[in-house]
Amino acid sequence: MALGTSMTGAGEAALTRLRQWPGEHRVAVGLSGGVDSSLTAALLVEAGWEVEGLTLWLMSGKGACCAEGLVDAAGICEQLGIPHHVVDTRDTFQKEIVQRLVDGYQDGITPLPCSQCNRSVKFGPMLDWASRERNLPRIATGHYARIRHGGDLGRHQLLRGLDSRKDQSYFLYDLPQEALGKIVFPLGELTKPDTRIEASRHGLRTAEKPESQDLCLADHHGSMRAFLDAYLPPRQGEIVLKDGTVVGEHDGIEHFTIGQRKGLGVAWREPLHVVKLDPAMNRVVVAPRAEAGRQEAIVGAINWVSIDPPQQPMDLEVQVRYRSAPVTARLSPLPATDNDHQRQRPHRCHLVFEDEQFSIAPGQAAVFYAGDTVLGGGLLQRNVETSQG
Repeated sequence: MALGTSMTGAGEAALTRLRQWPGEHRVAVGLSGGVDSSLTAALLVEAGWEVEGLTLWLMSGKGACCAEGLVDAAGICEQLGIPHHVVDTRDTFQKEIVQRLVDGYQDGITPLPCSQCNRSVKFGPMLDWASRERNLPRIATGHYARIRHGGDLGRHQLLRGLDSRKDQSYFLYDLPQEALGKIVFPLGELTKPDTRIEASRHGLRTAEKPESQDLCLADHHGSMRAFLDAYLPPRQGEIVLKDGTVVGEHDGIEHFTIGQRKGLGVAWREPLHVVKLDPAMNRVVVAPRAEAGRQEAIVGAINWVSIDPPQQPMDLEVQVRYRSAPVTARLSPLPATDNDHQRQRPHRCHLVFEDEQFSIAPGQAAVFYAGDTVLGGGLLQRNVETSQG
């Protein structure tokens, strides 16, 4: 492999970790066609691993994760001299992600497709395919996150990536222990600038490729609004205050999310925030900031990652949006509901935040942290219960 610029300290440390990795050095690398996954493959090859590229075909047509991504992923594999496999997962993606997303928005929640996609479309199926079709025991991806294998509790612990601006642990909270034990994140201790430099050192065709949007569906359609408009017809309704006063109109509740302040299309004497989406009445409910905060939330379908499910209340940090800062909260376990059991996600909790929050959107993830360690996470529920059960 012809290498260009000098190696960064972070790149050298990543190579050392990969060379000293316990167990077999054979891996399938999930390649999206972006610079992060490209460098992941290049570092593993440089470290002496037996590497094969694997690209999931999620959608038809133009988009960074589709046609263009497939071409770039194939080009990277050719450049690195490794096999490249494309697995058609369009039907699974349509059913598990697109349809659930559309149904959720129509029902007045703001779904988080990325964590669901990581669990049910990407990591699980990639591990199954790698083992079944190629007898490869591990997969690697270009996520900015870290895994501590066999921690103090005998569990694989998920950690934030060292680059706080690129950390993607929030989207990975739903991965099960079995999967975490077979995953490699070579970029977990690199910054994005490190990645660009290392990609240039390897002369990768994707070294200067622009960043894609956080959500591939928005990339594919041009915007999240365009994606929703492709699946949901316009449905005009009212924007109202809590007392029912009409202050504006909308063309679909799916274009709004709890906590939203900008882009409401409402002229009022003070800024208004979205506080509720009412699918039954097709209404967007708004309120001034003084009335928009919430101190509590219910979280369901929890996956406890780095610790066993707690039996007693505990204080921790919670992140309720990917781009939001973690905030302090008191978590109290709640009894499981029958519906949660049916989904094989029985764990629930009640959160009381230290300070009022303005973006508690049902369907989004609440991810629990202790410093850099992801303790677990789940989905914000529509209703708040005051009883601790």
